[in-house]
Amino acid sequence: MTSTKKARVAGLVFGICMGSLLSRAQDLAPRAYVITPIHSNAVIVTYSFLDGGILFDPTIPITNAHAEINASAFSLFHSLSFFGRSASLTGTLPYGVGHLSGQVTGAPNEGKIYRSGLLDSTFRFSVNLIGGPAMDGRQFAKWRQKTLLGASFTMVAPTGQYDPHRLINQGANRWAFKPELGLSWRRGNWLVDGYGAGWFFTANNDFFSRNAISPGTNTRTESPIAAVELHLSRDFKPRLWVSIDGNFWHGGQTSLNGVEQTLTVQSNSRVGVTASVPVTKRQSLKFSYNRGAYVRIGGDYQNVSVGWQYGWLGRPN
Repeated sequence: MTSTKKARVAGLVFGICMGSLLSRAQDLAPRAYVITPIHSNAVIVTYSFLDGGILFDPTIPITNAHAEINASAFSLFHSLSFFGRSASLTGTLPYGVGHLSGQVTGAPNEGKIYRSGLLDSTFRFSVNLIGGPAMDGRQFAKWRQKTLLGASFTMVAPTGQYDPHRLINQGANRWAFKPELGLSWRRGNWLVDGYGAGWFFTANNDFFSRNAISPGTNTRTESPIAAVELHLSRDFKPRLWVSIDGNFWHGGQTSLNGVEQTLTVQSNSRVGVTASVPVTKRQSLKFSYNRGAYVRIGGDYQNVSVGWQYGWLGRPN
C-alpha cells in the first residue's frame, strides 16, 4: 500500500472513531429508573471534560491519537402520569469543543483538528412498568421504594452541526434509537440498578462526500450495539448519595458503501463513581468521574463532569 493510500485509509478510520467520541459517548447514569412525583420539573446544566487516547487495531497505521473535549449540555425534565404509571420526559441539547490529534505512519507531521459547535440532541421517554404508580407529592411522601421495573426509549436526533465535506463533525447526520429495560432494587439505604439496552442507527447517506479525496457520495452504516449497565449506590442523607458505576457494550461494526469495516467492532467497558449533593431545597450538584476499564477499539478516555439541577413540583401553566 502506498503512503498516500495508507494515509487516506487511516484518515477514514481515524475520523470515524474520533467523530464517534466527539458526538456520542456511552454514558453512565445511576438511578435512571427511580421515580418522582408527577408534575416534577427540573432544569439541568452539565459540564464534562473528556481527555484521553484513541485505540486502534494494530494494523491501522495511526499512533498517539488523542482527544480533548469540553462539552456542556442543557436539559429539561418533566414527570407525568402515563396510563396510571409514573413516567418522565427529558430533552438534552449539548455543545462541544474538541481538540483532536494523531500521527499517521508515513506522514511527516502530526494531524491536528479543532471543532466547536452543537452536538446531536437527545430525547428520552421513561415509564415505570412495575412498582411505581403515578403519585402526587403527598402520596409520594408516604411511599417507599422496593423493586422497580421500567422501560425507556431514547432518540438521538441529527441536529448537530454537520458538513459532508469534512471527515470529522460535531453531528453524526443520522438518527439513533435506544430501547432499554431497567431494574432498580432498594434494601435500606442501598440501591442496585441494572439496565439492558440496544442502540440502533440509521444510515448517514452523505458521509465524507463531494471533496478532493472522495468526489462522490458515500453511505456509512453502523450495526446495532448491545449494552449493559450496573450501579451500586448508598444514601447518606435525603438527596445525598454516592454510586459505583460500570457498563459494557459490544457491536457497532461500520460499513462504507456496503463494504464492511471489520476492524471497527467495539467491545468496551467503563467504570466510575457518581455523587449527588443537595445544596438547597430545590438545588443539587452532581459530580462524576469515569474512565475506560477495557477498550478494544475507540476512546480510552477519562471523563470528569459536574451538573447543577434546579427542581420544582407543580403543573406547568
